[in-house]
Amino acid sequence: MKIAVVGSYGAGLTIKSHRMPALGETLGGGIFDYGPGGKGSNQAVGAARLGASVSILTALGRDAFAEEAHRLWREEGIDAARVVTVDTPTMAAVILVEPEGDNRIFIAEGALNELTPAHVEGFRDKIEEADLLLVSMEIPLDTALAALRIAREVGTRSVLNPAPAVPLPDDAWDLFDVLTPNQTEGLILAGMDPETPMAPREVLETLRAKTQASIVMTLGSEGALVDEKGVEVVHVKAFRPPAIVDATGAGDSFTSALGVGLCEGLSLVDAATMAAAAGSHSVTILGVINSLPKRSDLDAILAQPAT
Repeated sequence: MKIAVVGSYGAGLTIKSHRMPALGETLGGGIFDYGPGGKGSNQAVGAARLGASVSILTALGRDAFAEEAHRLWREEGIDAARVVTVDTPTMAAVILVEPEGDNRIFIAEGALNELTPAHVEGFRDKIEEADLLLVSMEIPLDTALAALRIAREVGTRSVLNPAPAVPLPDDAWDLFDVLTPNQTEGLILAGMDPETPMAPREVLETLRAKTQASIVMTLGSEGALVDEKGVEVVHVKAFRPPAIVDATGAGDSFTSALGVGLCEGLSLVDAATMAAAAGSHSVTILGVINSLPKRSDLDAILAQPAT
């Protein structure tokens, strides 16, 4: 089971506080956590922990954050031989977490802005060898689309995790096999105001009019809606966690588990159920890497009824 990942790596600096500071306010009493992050790397680690053989393409600076990235990938058994090194600093993200687990994230993309379609072309053989390609969008849009285009050319199934979302050009909607937005990302992808008052199924219908891909729309504590190429929409229920500590890594945990489930031959609904269990595990732990589950963690959750 081989998964290729084209996406981001970045250092994550997380502060959990009893409330968000007001404009100009310095607020103490926070809990700090620091560690590796970036959606591409998180999804690569998540997939590797669930048993996949993973290769990653991203861009790093020449700094301590980059050294930590390579140390992480070695520890997790991830092939990082094609990762690009540039002079621009490695991406960094500042994550503010509220008591209920909701988060606000600020990103300085840094080296990721220098990851190009030419670099993706140098990763073509890894995409061709893979059973699945995972692409996220903290990298330049043309680079993400280049990876999806290569997957189409070589016949590798692809999953686009559109985060952070931007409107997609018309010719991009046929490049991926599975799309995994949340409701807000779905609106943005379709070129709409993210504040538009639409029910999840209406957002799904809007996306369905643009693509023949399967769509898994995540709904947080409400689970996910699974639309397999317009045949049927199935609501996959969430698994209730014992406590919500930090929701930061839940989306990446969900996406990596979904990808592994698909590689294992599960139906899209069953893979989304497995992904929901992974997301439920992640929200119970502060930080991202520590929250990405192993197979035993998923088995324990899947043995419980969904809510």
